[in-house]
Amino acid sequence: MLRIFTLLAPVALLGACSMLPGVKSEPEKPRTSSARSVATTSVARQCLGKLNATGARFVAKADGYGGKGCSTKNTVSLNAMRGDRSQFEVTNLGTISCPVANTFAAWSRFGVDRAARQILGSPIERIETMGSYSCRNVAGTGRRSAHSTADAVDVAAFVLKDGRRISLSNGWKSSDPREREFLRTVHKSACKRFGTVLGPDYNSAHRDHFHLERGDGSFCR
Repeated sequence: MLRIFTLLAPVALLGACSMLPGVKSEPEKPRTSSARSVATTSVARQCLGKLNATGARFVAKADGYGGKGCSTKNTVSLNAMRGDRSQFEVTNLGTISCPVANTFAAWSRFGVDRAARQILGSPIERIETMGSYSCRNVAGTGRRSAHSTADAVDVAAFVLKDGRRISLSNGWKSSDPREREFLRTVHKSACKRFGTVLGPDYNSAHRDHFHLERGDGSFCR
């Protein structure tokens, strides 16, 4: 399937991708604010190149700033990802940080699509989300959520190619043991890749979705 890697306006902001043939890296510069900017865009280019290599379909976005503590830096609009055998869609995601998009793409292929085929007998057709970026606090606190920098994604359901829809709200305690096994398998897989993973067993606020958050920690509930 043809992969689409569109970099529209952000290409002008990020410059030519250093991973492309014939393009040289930026020369070493003094540690000034300008040099830090160059380093930042270099990291962004590498992240976009890595995401492209996964077979994902996405559009890179210009940096943006919302309210206090809210921003969308080094982000993409992610529309589809690649499984072992075919590409599948992701819906309602909106803006997501490039590093999280890479982790999400790897989890979707190796943790979700493979589990669906092995446990449920059908590959993934679509992953339904509740979005990523949202300028808001963690519920009940004055602390900004990881969603405020597009560093988290909430996953609500998985749709299989055979037409079945496995949602967190209905499937976590489903009467079908295969659905329960599938959701717990992908939850466990997410815990190996993301810094924070919250699901139905954490609290009632997460009864209908997985909260997958970027980070160096290992908080899995």
